[in-house]
Amino acid sequence: MRLFPHTLTGTHIRLEPLSLEHADALAAASALDPSLYRWSAVPLGLEQVRRYVESALAMRDAGTAIPFATVRLADNVAVGSTRFFDIERWAWPAGHPRAGLTTPDVCEIGYTWLGASAIRTAVNTEAKLLMLTHAFETWQVVRVCFHTDARNDRSAAAIERIGGRPEGILRSHRMATDFIPRDSKRFSILAAEWPEVKARLQSLLASHA
Repeated sequence: MRLFPHTLTGTHIRLEPLSLEHADALAAASALDPSLYRWSAVPLGLEQVRRYVESALAMRDAGTAIPFATVRLADNVAVGSTRFFDIERWAWPAGHPRAGLTTPDVCEIGYTWLGASAIRTAVNTEAKLLMLTHAFETWQVVRVCFHTDARNDRSAAAIERIGGRPEGILRSHRMATDFIPRDSKRFSILAAEWPEVKARLQSLLASHA
């Protein structure tokens, strides 16, 4: 399954396919306040950013991720990055209503980070609205997942705020930024929950206005 990225455009931002052309702006964004990224693997410095982008593009080419640069419309500046990943297509039996689809059944949203100038603005809320709308309404997925380091209370609160429902802790799930096996808090949104989550995101976005 190969999915080609689209540009997703809202009122405050657009999510455009990530490329090395974004490297300079992303390096500038992450340099504003590195203390924000204690629990998140965010690249610092141009060389790290370039390697980060190249890794994301390799995942894209393998068909397992669709990475975006988060571009603020007000000044046309890339202020962070996010992506769909762990994109799966299930082997439905012949005759099942989903058997003929070529779009994913489930995916995860993650690798999300923003520069300090975009924190506590409409940027993250609109990015999630754009991505979840694409996942549930264009791809028609049955579930979207999120994970965060179990120690990252700020990230966990942000996921719950947008409607992610906690599923528990995955022990020693991934390597942490401090190079230990990381416990991860797992959240998900199901297709049946999407209308309520969408209304919540639209209300949050309106409050920024």
